[in-house]
Amino acid sequence: MKFIEGVATVEDVNAFVTDVGAIADETGATVQVFDARYVVSEKHLRRAVELADRAIERGENVARDRAVEMLLYAAGRRQIDDALAMGVSEGETPVVALVDGGDEAKAAAQLRDLFTERQTLGRYDDERVRDFFDVTDAELAAADGDLESLVCERVALLNVEK
Repeated sequence: MKFIEGVATVEDVNAFVTDVGAIADETGATVQVFDARYVVSEKHLRRAVELADRAIERGENVARDRAVEMLLYAAGRRQIDDALAMGVSEGETPVVALVDGGDEAKAAAQLRDLFTERQTLGRYDDERVRDFFDVTDAELAAADGDLESLVCERVALLNVEK
């Protein structure tokens, strides 16, 4: 599994998604690009992949596409439309691309052509994350301010909510 970080300037979301899909098809890799402002850590995404793969193995997946299932888990949402908020949007967006399987090195190299490399993992928008994952002040205080743990809990709870 590889993570490629940067800033994407997206003029057309559909064209960007098509380009990412072409990279995935060409390299045999699963590729998902996230808006980094919602991703609290590498652990967040690794846990989402682990749970998505487990759901697929058990035949309990919601999406037919592995990359979409990973997005659902990362977002802690069952509805694809709701989870898409964690994807790219038009304009300049900090991103983290997750590449897993296939020719990861080739996929990573091609993804680097789609955005400017910059560190984005761990540089999330606290308020945006808290709002998206419905993290209350009381929860955050009870977790000693550990937002990462609460987000990873939301990711894991998607299984329970099925």
